Amino acid sequence: MTRRRLAIAALGVVLVTAAASAQWGGGWGRFRRVPPRPPASEASFDGGFNFCRLMYTSHRREYGGQGWSTDYPDADINFSIRFAELTKTWVSRQVDNGAPNHFTIRLTDPWLHRCPFLLGSDVGTMALNLDEVAALRDYLMKGGFFWVDDFWGPYAWDVFEQTMANVLPPGTYPFRDIGPDHAIYRTMFEMRELPQIPSINFWRESGGATSERGPDSAQPHLRAITDAAGRVMVLATHNTDIADAWEREGEDPQYFYQFSPNGYATAVNILLYAMSH
Repeated sequence: MTRRRLAIAALGVVLVTAAASAQWGGGWGRFRRVPPRPPASEASFDGGFNFCRLMYTSHRREYGGQGWSTDYPDADINFSIRFAELTKTWVSRQVDNGAPNHFTIRLTDPWLHRCPFLLGSDVGTMALNLDEVAALRDYLMKGGFFWVDDFWGPYAWDVFEQTMANVLPPGTYPFRDIGPDHAIYRTMFEMRELPQIPSINFWRESGGATSERGPDSAQPHLRAITDAAGRVMVLATHNTDIADAWEREGEDPQYFYQFSPNGYATAVNILLYAMSH
């Protein structure tokens, strides 16, 4: 077996062994609207890792998406647990129940700069006002890391790319494809490509297909905006739903074995890269 296969296989064993412990969300985020969970005070940030999810206003709808709350909150909770299990990262925990201390953040919130990274889902529907554009630019220029996931097809990409052109001038900060020679592909787990992971609902309804927009999203893309030193500021996992591999890991063994190890490996690599560069 190759090094990558050995690493991903070992990850799968770890995930199976601890499967029950990860399901803090219990699936309830999928059946009723879960309210945002903003930080309560400065004390909410205790020096551990906090999963920060971007809250934004959607100007349109995408099939299968829910705007900022796509995959929330189970993806945020399950990934935080796995991140603590699979790495030496100290993940912040809630005092009352021990669940991961995850937060929802608006770009204009004073807590934004306490977040080690910011995840945006379904960003092909995102609309930012002038204050939010300025706040995101400030966050990125001060060393913030913005990861966007689960948006499909060329139209969603064009919408997001134009939004980012308002944040960072594309002549200076263009998107570039990130290939297998980049450090993200081997930060912890050896990867050869970005996996295409569909939502579990699409996967079931389509009989096992992975491209949610058919030929328009057949190829997953890993693209980035970097600073002058080549460090990634904005990372896009386009034509794939990495977060569903965490959110829905406990629902279907076949889905788990096919997608969750690669989904966790990708995310662990990305987050370790973000916090060490």
